Amino acid sequence: MMRLMKIAAAAVLAIATVGAAEAKDWTKVLIGTEGAYPPFNNLTSDGQLVGFDIDIAKALCTEMKVECEFVVQDWDGMIPALQAGKFDAVIASMSITEERLQKVDFTNKYYNTPPAIAVPKDSTIPAATKEALAGKLLGAQSSTTHSNYAEAKLGDAELKLYPTPDEYKLDVASGRIDAVIDDVVVLSEWLATEDGACCKLLGTLTPDPVINGEGAGIAIRKNEPELKEMFNKAIEAIRANGTYEQIQSKYFDFDVYGG
Repeated sequence: MMRLMKIAAAAVLAIATVGAAEAKDWTKVLIGTEGAYPPFNNLTSDGQLVGFDIDIAKALCTEMKVECEFVVQDWDGMIPALQAGKFDAVIASMSITEERLQKVDFTNKYYNTPPAIAVPKDSTIPAATKEALAGKLLGAQSSTTHSNYAEAKLGDAELKLYPTPDEYKLDVASGRIDAVIDDVVVLSEWLATEDGACCKLLGTLTPDPVINGEGAGIAIRKNEPELKEMFNKAIEAIRANGTYEQIQSKYFDFDVYGG
């Protein structure tokens, strides 16, 4: 019995030693983002990443005292690329949902805004409701909470999926689809531009806590709790020291953090 106890104790010590050895000293963090979702993240004509997500990421890295490097990744491949180690964290307006939590971990939210519907200015659709959108062709970016919301809550509409928002914007502007669904901030930003002059905001939708989640968080691989804790502490710090408010005021005239 004593021999078995010694073996068990040695095994526990070995596991603890391996765990300690595997704990990473984070000095550089690779951050995945899409670069096609203004005003949150976007690529300028000269290839620079800009937007709320990008500024928040830089502020968090400064707070954590780590070097950060951005990696541009198509949205549909974002979680597989994170799991494969292409980058260490995703800061790309990714909503925290139960489905995604089966694959990756998340920090606390860093913002939370509702979905909305936009339509051409001459549209006769009276309201952003399931009944009003029944039989209409509705555009959405694929693999997003907004496309999931449309499937679950607006099932009487015909859903057309696009790889990025740019494609659905072109189609609704040209009349090939009747309406689009996306984050209210993304749609409002687009409608304020020359390209968005075609259309108008029909209304916001009540978020579903299961589909839309708790807001946008930073996705982390499940085996990296130290990095998650670093980001959570940094989010709390920039909220407390005024940095978050300064960044927010560059893009929005309301509290994007949400309830």
